[in-house]
Amino acid sequence: MAQRSSPSALNQWFSNPSKDLLSGLVVAFAMIPEAIAFSGIAGVDPKVGLFGAFCLSLTIAVVGGRMAMITSATGSTALLMTGLVATGEARGPGLGVQYLMVAGLVTGVLQILWGYMRLAYQMRFVPQGVLSGFVNALALLIFQAQLPQLGWDIHHSEASSLLPHGGQVPIVWGLVLLGLAIIYGLPRLTRVVPSQLVAIVVLTAISVGFSFDIPTVSSLGTLPDGLPSFSIPFGSGGVPFNFDTLGLVLPTALAISLVGLMETFLTQDILDDRTDTTTNKNTEARGQGIANIVSSLFGGMAGCALVGQSVMNVDNGGRTRLSTFFSGVSLLAMILLAGPWLKQIPMAALVAVMISIAISTADINGLRNLRQIPKSDTSVMLMTFAVTMLTTPHNLALGVLAGVALAGILFSRKVAKVIQVEAIQISENERRYRVSGQLFFVSKVYFIQGFDLHDHPARITIDLSAAHIWDQSGVAALDQIIRKYRNGGSEVEVVGLNDESLDLFERIGGQESAHA
Repeated sequence: MAQRSSPSALNQWFSNPSKDLLSGLVVAFAMIPEAIAFSGIAGVDPKVGLFGAFCLSLTIAVVGGRMAMITSATGSTALLMTGLVATGEARGPGLGVQYLMVAGLVTGVLQILWGYMRLAYQMRFVPQGVLSGFVNALALLIFQAQLPQLGWDIHHSEASSLLPHGGQVPIVWGLVLLGLAIIYGLPRLTRVVPSQLVAIVVLTAISVGFSFDIPTVSSLGTLPDGLPSFSIPFGSGGVPFNFDTLGLVLPTALAISLVGLMETFLTQDILDDRTDTTTNKNTEARGQGIANIVSSLFGGMAGCALVGQSVMNVDNGGRTRLSTFFSGVSLLAMILLAGPWLKQIPMAALVAVMISIAISTADINGLRNLRQIPKSDTSVMLMTFAVTMLTTPHNLALGVLAGVALAGILFSRKVAKVIQVEAIQISENERRYRVSGQLFFVSKVYFIQGFDLHDHPARITIDLSAAHIWDQSGVAALDQIIRKYRNGGSEVEVVGLNDESLDLFERIGGQESAHA
């Protein structure tokens, strides 16, 4: 058995080395600006996002369930961290990052638990309307996070002195517009080099060449000057190991674990479709959990799969774990070798990158075809979007739960109306009711309404050969009909019950409900 499994393991790493190495290098270039920008969204130093990207890439390459998928710091998870970081900083300088590391550890534990609980199978029941609302809310939140760097600090944050003001604002706007022009214009000429990377290089050269006095990456905080080191966020210099800390970080960790897995599974589906393969989502969930634990122990923020970079990796020929691993190695090498240059990147360049990410994240096709989409799906999308945007802080996980709940209600109403009861008058003293459809808690009302309970012929037959009873409510409804007819003097016979429905009815039938 060992001889058979060894080639398979080698193929997962070295079956496509040249393309994997090149693709990993290109992806690393695209990961740097996003990791720095997402650090800014979360309210931490750039090194936290960069260390996270490095640790997540290396770990998931080994333990992940989907080869060639890129995991790093992401906008969806960073947006969930802002409140926790702010609360931690309010308790003491530097504690925001420590609480974030604890949240990352708890996130990892939860994701490992979700993997063993086979949460991925439940994700299959998340409808398209919820996914559409999720990505549209995420896109708007990413865009909103860029407004302070455009000179519109509506919340008057404490870091407002580091934001563009006065004469800096027109310069920043000009650079952002130029950056967007490069990002969307360059692919029409060539796709050899990522357009986001070219935009960053050009805008940095302009900013340095003209000595513009505008915010740069160095305004966000310190960049790493060495390898990440192992540290535990508890004890001296950290946070207390007690229930108060757990209670503080648990809501954030729970949200990150669910939102992160949802985006990861969505990315996994996209890559499976592009490569015509099938991969194990529960294995990936456990791998994401392990990766987030490792990242948090080495000073990096938690994350999940990146849709854009994962697609870029596959499109550039990346197919094995080597491409993911090398993207992380390349990223850290570039950070250590080009640290002084990275500090000079104007924030305007990162704003342009993040705006392009927000646009690519949104479900543009869904919004464009809104009139053709069923109203129920539109309602689910709007519910997910509205709950996410109206909660404070914005909660993507709560928005998804609200959307799924509404989708379930609307679906139940549709299914409930499928049940039909047809009355057939056999003779003056005999009537037959033919039932077709699904009898359960929602269709119970429509089922009962199909019977004339005020007329009591001598003999009544209820034909359920085209129906199925699913739950106790269905049994109670049938039992209620039988009881009322018999109380009125009719002889009732039930025919056609399939084995499963008959077994259910015999086990719990005759137990009168207080609400029947």
